[in-house]
Amino acid sequence: MEQVTAIINVDLYTENQLIEEGYLVLAGDSIQSFGPMNQFEAPELPYELVDFNLHQHVKAVPGFIDIHTHGAGGADTMDGKRDSFDTMARMLTQEGTTSFLATTMTQRVETITKSLEQAGEYILQQKKANGAEVLGIHLEGPFINPVMAGAQPKQHIIPSDIPLFQKWQQIAKQQIKLVTLAPEQTGGIELIRYLEKQGIIASIGHSNANFDEVEMSIQAGAKQVTHLFNQMRGLHHREPGVVGACFLTDELKAELIADGKHVHPSIVKLTFMQKTAEQIILITDSIRAKGLEEGTYDLGGQNVQVKDGTAILPDGTLAGSVLRMDQAIRNMISYTGCSLEDAIKMASLNPAKQLHVSHRKGSIAVGKDADIVILNEHNEVLLTFCRGHLVYKRM
Repeated sequence: MEQVTAIINVDLYTENQLIEEGYLVLAGDSIQSFGPMNQFEAPELPYELVDFNLHQHVKAVPGFIDIHTHGAGGADTMDGKRDSFDTMARMLTQEGTTSFLATTMTQRVETITKSLEQAGEYILQQKKANGAEVLGIHLEGPFINPVMAGAQPKQHIIPSDIPLFQKWQQIAKQQIKLVTLAPEQTGGIELIRYLEKQGIIASIGHSNANFDEVEMSIQAGAKQVTHLFNQMRGLHHREPGVVGACFLTDELKAELIADGKHVHPSIVKLTFMQKTAEQIILITDSIRAKGLEEGTYDLGGQNVQVKDGTAILPDGTLAGSVLRMDQAIRNMISYTGCSLEDAIKMASLNPAKQLHVSHRKGSIAVGKDADIVILNEHNEVLLTFCRGHLVYKRM
């Protein structure tokens, strides 16, 4: 018998409207019905009731989708272990993330190969009630520019290589959905053209491309910019760079790390004014240290020091983040004055559309996956449901 849950007396943030004092019925993996409380009818099957009648301003929103996260809770995609993916899938639900792309980083070819093989197998075998769903793999590097390496180990950076990518995609069971690369490097444009034909997102990142090279990338099929502003040619009045090209083109969606550290809050606001809620995708770029105490952690064979919520290499380079997705949403609202509806679009619907899974994820609609997050009046996570299963409850 399928599990049925009725959530009542909540504000519902659906794809098209806000329903104050509404209800939501989850049946099995999917959303069965929703609407205002005066239309609520108890399900015929036995069901579990979650009633927020005594709570103020509790909201039901679609689960968040993080297309760029390396790790959490001591686990990392590059571990190449089933236990690590289980840990990430479980930990990410605490921040309302119900789906994600397991993100790799620049390493030895053999190390990347092993992690891709394990990730591909995990994705095909993952259990529905385990936690957040791994929707695929984000291959970040090694086809990037050493000048813009950031926390990616320079010694393992290589030119874009279509035969190598084809081998990796086969080993990964066709689960690589997004590739971050530097188009100006040898073979970059050719790889973008190949990815476009395969229906894989090409994202410009760790790149020193100039404006003209970005325009060539767009014509070749590039669809996105990886962590806008970070490790890319910035905006200059005589050379617009990657940032200027992103600002001026609707074709490029912009990943954004809204932690106030990677990008100044005022620049986050400028980006929102320029790109709007339609074209920004909130990400965390989190590392294994997320959810753990401050200290020293490994990232691609490098020591990363986490202190005061910031992760840095010994030379002071930012090395991913420990940002939570629910905090990113609160920050976006604080920095830009945007609505919660806008923030949800950037964290849920936009990434779902980008990954071509919006037919089943990214918004509250009948028949879509029952990936639901319950937020309190401060937009903090109270409950997380993944495909109809309660996987996280705030104590």
